[in-house]
Amino acid sequence: MNIKPLGDRVIIEPMEKKNTGKTKTGLYLPESAENEGQEEGKVIAVGEGKRSESGEFLAVRVKKGDTVIFHKSYGAKEIKVGDKEYLIVREDDILAVVE
Repeated sequence: MNIKPLGDRVIIEPMEKKNTGKTKTGLYLPESAENEGQEEGKVIAVGEGKRSESGEFLAVRVKKGDTVIFHKSYGAKEIKVGDKEYLIVREDDILAVVE
């Protein structure tokens, strides 16, 4: 891929979400409710980072190849490159790195 995110943005390839239709306790959920909130994906590219209010440079803490859990917010931008779909999110939208 020839896309380089700017600042603290990260390009993520979302992973397929398993749609079971019910919670762990057995409650059935509509598909729209189950797909909200956090998702899992693979980091494809990262920006260089950003400057804090005090002028200090803050590098992005995730790296290419990391599997992350992220919050798909309204700020996430969906893009399509070739036949693949990706998301561009800010580092703040990443909740955790899966090890």
